[in-house]
Amino acid sequence: MKPPYIKEEHDILRQSLKRLLEKEAYPHFTKWERDGLVPRSFWKKLGEEGYLCPWLEEKYGGFQADFGYSVVINEELEKVGTGLIGIGLHNDIVVPYLYEYGTEEQRKRWLPKCTTGDVITSIAMTEPGAGSDLAGIRTTAKKNGDHYILNGEKTFITNGIQSDLIVVVCKTDPHAQPAHKGISLLVVEKDTPGFSRGKKLDKVGLHSQDTSELIFDDAVVPAENLLGEEGKGFYYLMNQLQQERLIVGIGAVTACETMLDLTIEYVKNREAFGQSISSFQNTQFKLAELLTEVRIGRVFLDQTIHAHMKGEDVVTEVSMAKWWTTDLVKKVALQCMQFHGGYGYMEEYEIARRFRDAPVTAIYAGSNEIMKSIIAKKMGLS
Repeated sequence: MKPPYIKEEHDILRQSLKRLLEKEAYPHFTKWERDGLVPRSFWKKLGEEGYLCPWLEEKYGGFQADFGYSVVINEELEKVGTGLIGIGLHNDIVVPYLYEYGTEEQRKRWLPKCTTGDVITSIAMTEPGAGSDLAGIRTTAKKNGDHYILNGEKTFITNGIQSDLIVVVCKTDPHAQPAHKGISLLVVEKDTPGFSRGKKLDKVGLHSQDTSELIFDDAVVPAENLLGEEGKGFYYLMNQLQQERLIVGIGAVTACETMLDLTIEYVKNREAFGQSISSFQNTQFKLAELLTEVRIGRVFLDQTIHAHMKGEDVVTEVSMAKWWTTDLVKKVALQCMQFHGGYGYMEEYEIARRFRDAPVTAIYAGSNEIMKSIIAKKMGLS
């Protein structure tokens, strides 16, 4: 079933992006996984072809594309590998903060380079002692004349190694009550004095996606790099997290579909006891069940995307989609690996990588337990 938001122009985009990825991504992705990095040259190629932040206005380097373009781009990148998630984070999570809350001067200074690949972005929320509880962050920014003095540590930062611009969640008023009213967003540039990158984190999966610690030791950040208003950071985060969680759901459903395609092809060609594995009733029933669940997830996700594009409040639905699809991707990964038998545990088979990459989707962008808490709150249960 074709979703209602996908038009002819989206299909044309998909075909052109597929051609680019077949040439520039698929042949190299295994190397990127080994290197622990998606090279900046690939970001530049995406920028040259218009696949970075196409939703931006023309004056900033985009062409005012609708969110359907973002859906297509994220789906096709996911088909290559979940390790490309950092590109979706740049396109549809971080840059929207710069656009929505930045001044015109900030937009002109940063956005055009975000569309070319000259600037890679990241957002620094999580700390060693604070994850989903954003009000509990300890990173502080103290105003001192025409700049802020930023102190603190961030961890698990996607694009952390390569990022040129980092949106840092910090407390400009550590004594605010309630605590979330003291949170602000500061944009830190890569050459900021007092800013350094910690170690590159060695993850179970997402090997090609660079993740690191970030350290701010009396970092001197110009006051003009404040994003929006002081004390409004928490509200900005809540407004944008809806789309972030939608992006995670898009990747999860696409990963499920990709793993099913891989597995269906494998069981048709793999023989046991003189017949193909696909001829066994257990195989047929298990795959039929998985396909049904994935299709249900896809339809609900598409409906939520459509509502999001119309500007509707879909916080409940996004929270449902995020936890459901990311729980499902773990289930599909485990079962599909099982169908591959011993080969499923071999790194040369894509399903092994997919199995490694699946679990984190239920953790980042707000854990699935947080998603259920949001749904419960919307139900009037807390």
